[in-house]
Parts: sequence; C-alpha cells; structure tokens
Amino acid sequence: MAKITVISSGPLSTIQDEGRFGYMNTGFSPNGAMDSYSMRLANILVGNAPGNGVIEMTMIGMTMSFDSTAVIALTGADMQPEINGKLIKMYAACEVHKGDTLSLKAAVSGMRTYFAVAGGFDLSPVMGSMSTNLKCKLGGFCGRKLRAGDELPLRWDISLKIIGERGMIPENTYRSLVTVRVITGPQDDYFTVGGMKTFLTSEYTVSEKSARMGIRLDGDKIENKNGVDIISDGIATGAVQIPASGTPIIMMADRQTTGGYAKIANVISADLKIIAQARPGTKIRFQAVSEKEAVRLKNKEDSKLKALQYRMLYAI
Repeated sequence: MAKITVISSGPLSTIQDEGRFGYMNTGFSPNGAMDSYSMRLANILVGNAPGNGVIEMTMIGMTMSFDSTAVIALTGADMQPEINGKLIKMYAACEVHKGDTLSLKAAVSGMRTYFAVAGGFDLSPVMGSMSTNLKCKLGGFCGRKLRAGDELPLRWDISLKIIGERGMIPENTYRSLVTVRVITGPQDDYFTVGGMKTFLTSEYTVSEKSARMGIRLDGDKIENKNGVDIISDGIATGAVQIPASGTPIIMMADRQTTGGYAKIANVISADLKIIAQARPGTKIRFQAVSEKEAVRLKNKEDSKLKALQYRMLYAI
C-alpha cells in the first residue's frame, strides 16, 4: 500500500477535513480545518472532493517522504515547500515519486498550510469524519497530532497524467491589519452602547495564547451592563465571546459546544479563513454587516469554489 512517512512533524500537524457534525448535543466539538477555504482549494487542485481529509500544519511545516508516485497540492500559509531541496509552487498540483522528500519551513505569511494528496488518506472516519479531536483522542491518525515515524496510508498511487495540470494564482494575502465582518448578537444586549462602540471601532491584537479552540485578542475592554454570565447555550464557529476580562475570544474549530459567557457577535462564514490565518501580533478590526450580506458573501465564496472545481475538471 502507498504511504507517506513523517520525518519531522512541526509543532502541530493534524489530519482534518470539513468537520464532525451532528454530535454537539453529546459534547463533541466539530473540529475540522481551521481555514476550510484553503482546505477545499487544496483538495480541488488534486481532484478530490472539497471536504476530503488533509494535513493541517501550524506555523512550522513538516518533512515527509513518499514511497510511490503521488500528486499533491499545498495551500494557505506560505511555508516555502521544497521537493528534494528544490522550491515548488503553492496552489498547484505537483507530482512526487518514490524516494522524494517534501520539506516545509516556518510560515513567511499566514498561520496554517494545507496538504492534500490525490485520492486522500486511507484512514477510517470516526463518527462520520476524519478530523482529529485532540481532547478526546479520536479521529485523524490515532487521535493525535502527527509525529516523526508515522506512516500515513494513501488510497491511490496516481500520476499527474491522470488528473492533468492544475494550478491557480494564490488568492490569500495575509496582512498585519485585517478587517473581519460580523453579525452582532445574540447577546449584544448585555453590553452598553459604549461597549458596542468599543468593539466595532477598536483595533485588537491576536494573542500568543490563541489556539484551535479560540483566537484570543488583546485590546480595549468592552463595557457590559450587569456582567457577562449567561445560562450556557450553544456556540457556533466564529462566535465572539466576551469573558469577565472584557476582551474578545473568537471560538474556532476545537471550541467547546456550549459556553456561559455572552456572545457579542459572530464572525461571518466567509471571513473565518481570515481569522484562521491571523498569526500572533496581527491587528484586527470588526465591521458589522447584515445577515443578508453574510449569506450573499458565503454564496459568492461557494460559487467561486464550484466554478474552480468545474474548470479544473474540464481543463477550461
């Protein structure tokens, strides 16, 4: 069976897909790729279904070797990938051969890189998903982050001739100051007029304490009316919680399923990729938009991906 062998893993490299859904009522987080847009692009570039399993690398990339021909693609943060010491393009299908070594360095921009291989990994889904749940130690590869010596089985031994040349101009530009669009609520009434103004006009900084569970922000405290404790309720991806400290936490893929702090807003789906790629020190401003605008932007993003998939499939 074709396989990839991990030589070095980086600080946090895991198998992720579009997520594990339908289990939040039993306490299981959805997990999945932090930047699902980049994940889907990587899969499309190698001819996979957009939600197929990939490797998500964080800040510093992996080194891995191949024991057969395979077609790979890398998207997201630029970790300067090399095959046998020769730089290769991001956002393009690339053929590798038996004995080849792929190595990635520290990200020069962005935070997370996505590695897809044609045919995907031959790993069994758990509860309908290949995503790694680190807290529960399930899914992915042995329910944990990857480490040196791991052998990841592949479904196919495939060449570039079969899927054809595929590539695109990178869409993501990672900046030191980003604007993130939100829908206010559902507990925005817990905050004063001044508190809402602070949230929507201040500049926040991504903290080094951020993780897959949540992106912590440093900056001006948001004033509340009578505290921020609520009866625990469900937390959606991108929910912006305001704990007692008064500074925002954006809840992400490995978030808890419920929480007892008021949520001032929710990052729109189309901008979750911005948050996922924001490294510590990135400055963030929030902009309120309507639900109608959020849906329009999500549909626009989905349509763009479908058009790309069609173009790759028929080599238009």
